[in-house]
Amino acid sequence: MRAAVLHETGQDKLEVLDDVEAVGFGPGKVRIRVRATGLCHSDLSAMNGVLPQPAPFVPGHEGAGEILEAGEGVHGLSVGDRVVVCWLPACGACPACKRGQTELCLAGFMNAGTPNYKRPGGDLFGFAGTGTFAEEVVVDAGCAVPIPDDVPFDIAALIGCGVTTGLGAALNTADVEAGSSVAVIGCGGVGISAIQGARLRGAAEIVAVDPVPARREAALKFGASRAVSPDELSDAKQQVTGGEGFDYVFEVVGKSATARTAYENTRRGGTLVVVGAGAMDDFLQLNMFELFFDEKRILPSMYGGGDVLRSYERTIALWRAGRIDLAGLITHRVPLTEINEALDQMRTGTALRTCIEI
Repeated sequence: MRAAVLHETGQDKLEVLDDVEAVGFGPGKVRIRVRATGLCHSDLSAMNGVLPQPAPFVPGHEGAGEILEAGEGVHGLSVGDRVVVCWLPACGACPACKRGQTELCLAGFMNAGTPNYKRPGGDLFGFAGTGTFAEEVVVDAGCAVPIPDDVPFDIAALIGCGVTTGLGAALNTADVEAGSSVAVIGCGGVGISAIQGARLRGAAEIVAVDPVPARREAALKFGASRAVSPDELSDAKQQVTGGEGFDYVFEVVGKSATARTAYENTRRGGTLVVVGAGAMDDFLQLNMFELFFDEKRILPSMYGGGDVLRSYERTIALWRAGRIDLAGLITHRVPLTEINEALDQMRTGTALRTCIEI
């Protein structure tokens, strides 16, 4: 089958090969025919080494498709079922799951060191234990979440990561209050979803911050009350909050520099939500006095900070009701053979989300 492969960490191009085979099928596993997958910035971060991922590997973790085969012991999934790929399934038995923090379950990472694919040249890993830039993928049954027939594959793919992460950051982690002021730093697909979540919660002012004009323009269409470049954030803080700072600031970039900016633009007693996935050697510096004196809450948000399956269901319900726009997030659609052009579009910020149609 075909799959897009990164041979070495640090390369900026993928090679689409046709001699790749999905491996590992057996008891408790399902084989999925991938129909659509989203290109997430985390895929780029894995390619350039910001996120740890063994190579060679097949990127992609935001996919949807249909079940081709279900292994022994798999319940609730049958051949032909439409599913979204969940890259972080909950085991239901670990301490985190028992506390109700299923987004912190580590069971899904246990398979990250096991090859998902092979080709004549050797084994290949799948990013985050999945690897959806391929025609087929074999995953644990818990990674395949059934979706209703009225949810298109491209919409379902977005729900698999970016939308769930952004919406959840606003609805679960921050629990944005009605009438509050919000700033979102980084307005790609995840940041736009955080904006939609803040709008749903009734935020009075939502300031979108991004260096790319096209993203700022898009943010306004999705619910931001104003959109500014990073250089204009200080003026926006003065105009919106009288210089006090925002009630909530979402950092959706994954860099210490933008996290520090987010901290400085959060009011005393306000909430900074860290959504972006950054590097292990990139450190955020805070002095102990400001940490104590300003009493700002710093809340990391992992995969939307809530139960993933419930978040999927909520997102579908909101989409059906017309309360959130998911189709508008998909600004580009390309076949797998044009994956490198899509990567370039994401690097330049000209795409919110690119749907890879497989």
